[in-house]
Amino acid sequence: MPIYEYRCGACGFQKEFLQRVSDAPLTDCPECGKHTLNKMVTAAGFQLKGSGWYATDFKDKGSAKPKPDAAKSADTAKKDESKAEAACGAGACPACN
Repeated sequence: MPIYEYRCGACGFQKEFLQRVSDAPLTDCPECGKHTLNKMVTAAGFQLKGSGWYATDFKDKGSAKPKPDAAKSADTAKKDESKAEAACGAGACPACN
């Protein structure tokens, strides 16, 4: 059942009520007794629990990326150096000209 938040237009009393979707909106203020209680537009509050599409598919999306291994970083650096050495002497850098 959803939780609806109401506020009285006369006295400003505000409270959340647990109601069925099919229930009629409340109109009588429990604080002052006037018929000025209005349902507020608020964000839905719910939590998905258990194993299912939320926990398995969307829970950790966008989190921090895993750190690369040190060995992979060293291999990548060696490849970058070899590419730089191959370019040198071919007239591609200012030192070769």
